[in-house]
Amino acid sequence: MTVHFIGAGPGAPDLLTLRARDLIASCPVCLYAGSLVPEQVLQHAPADAEIIDTAPLHLDQIIEIIEDRTAKGRDVARVHSGDPSLYGAIAEQIRRLEAKGIAYDITPGVSAYAAAAAQLGQELTLPNVSQSIILTRCAMKSTPMPNHEDLVTFGQSGATLVIHLAIRNLKQIVEELSPLYGQDCPVVVAYRVGWPDQAFIRGTLADIRGKVREAKITRTALIFVGRVMDPEGFEDSKLYDEGHRHICRYDAKA
Repeated sequence: MTVHFIGAGPGAPDLLTLRARDLIASCPVCLYAGSLVPEQVLQHAPADAEIIDTAPLHLDQIIEIIEDRTAKGRDVARVHSGDPSLYGAIAEQIRRLEAKGIAYDITPGVSAYAAAAAQLGQELTLPNVSQSIILTRCAMKSTPMPNHEDLVTFGQSGATLVIHLAIRNLKQIVEELSPLYGQDCPVVVAYRVGWPDQAFIRGTLADIRGKVREAKITRTALIFVGRVMDPEGFEDSKLYDEGHRHICRYDAKA
């Protein structure tokens, strides 16, 4: 029997991949994080499926359920929000499954930062503006950040920052990044991307705190910081430049 770790995307049910949909439909047991995964995703589960919300459970309880159901010959759909490789806490589950000899696989999902960029109608890597994206978070009440994985270190690169799980730490973010990016640097706060009540707040490092406070956003938000979020101008890439030759584009005059 197999445990299928499945990325459900950021919220919109139609952002499920076909593989994710089909796996959910094939499993008699579905474990999902009810605080982050919309119930509409579960409509793909079999009508008689056992559906368990793991939001109120701790890790050992979740593993106990998985071990019991797989021992009874049932495949398990373990549904996570977004893409399970990003802050999905699947590694600790996998470690326990491997110790117990329980098979598993992973199906990727649409990440919230990619869905946010799509909703904003923009590319996150622009020539001569930013060619790098750093996905990170802040140390608050959760696990501390490792040495040198801090906003100041990352900010020195000038890359686009996508900061997860940190909206309540916005004051520190502004204070640490303003000297590096400038107070006029664009910031976008993306709230509950993919859900019916999603919202996007645009501002700068100088005024974003006031705007977020006015909107009363305190959780479930991504923070984008970087010039790419509101570029004043950028060059066309070389990819489609008429004068650029590469292996897939022959010279018609040759």
